[in-house]
Amino acid sequence: MMNWSRIPKAARWTLGALVLLGVLGAFVPRIVTALYARDNVYGIEDVPRQPVTVVFGARVLSDGRLSRMLADRVATGAELYHAGKTDVLLMTGDNSVAHYNEPEAMRRYALRLGVPDEAIVLDYAGFRTYDSCYRAREIFQVSEAILVTQDFHLDRALLTCNTLGIDAVGVPADVQRPNGYRFSAVAFSYLREFPATSVAVLDLLRRPEPVLGEPLPIRVPNANRP
Repeated sequence: MMNWSRIPKAARWTLGALVLLGVLGAFVPRIVTALYARDNVYGIEDVPRQPVTVVFGARVLSDGRLSRMLADRVATGAELYHAGKTDVLLMTGDNSVAHYNEPEAMRRYALRLGVPDEAIVLDYAGFRTYDSCYRAREIFQVSEAILVTQDFHLDRALLTCNTLGIDAVGVPADVQRPNGYRFSAVAFSYLREFPATSVAVLDLLRRPEPVLGEPLPIRVPNANRP
């Protein structure tokens, strides 16, 4: 067991300062991001209409079913479409290996919910929130969007997309709560946002370039759809 009395006072002060900086480095970005996003989060009924809705990917099970959180995201996107709040759903997620394809699983579920195929666009390289927002702007040339994800993630998504040049508002996808998600999954997700938000801030300062390619501008069908 460490005997703190044997550690020089200056070293103890230095260690304490480093611990404090670490805590602040995790908590301050999260708090600032939550305050930033507060006025940009809406319900389905009152969200401003935007031509594109970005639906962020999450875990797909080995049998091809969507995890409950991902199913909520797609269901919320479909509800926005049917409510006339948006014209296109941009499904962005991980397809880094052949046997795992989040966007395609999301597309199949959206079709089951009555969203027409022509109103769905897939982004197969949305490996991270930063990548999804960067590619939405640079590849799909989205300038205005509704973002759909769970509320614990929505703050970071809004900060990232808005900073990268997308005029974004958000709708939380939490239809099945409080009984639909395991407590451990929700707790882990909230805790994960502390370091993830700090990393997001660093990414926004450094602006690393994700996987890109030729521009694929989204053509909005039924632009005058009520």
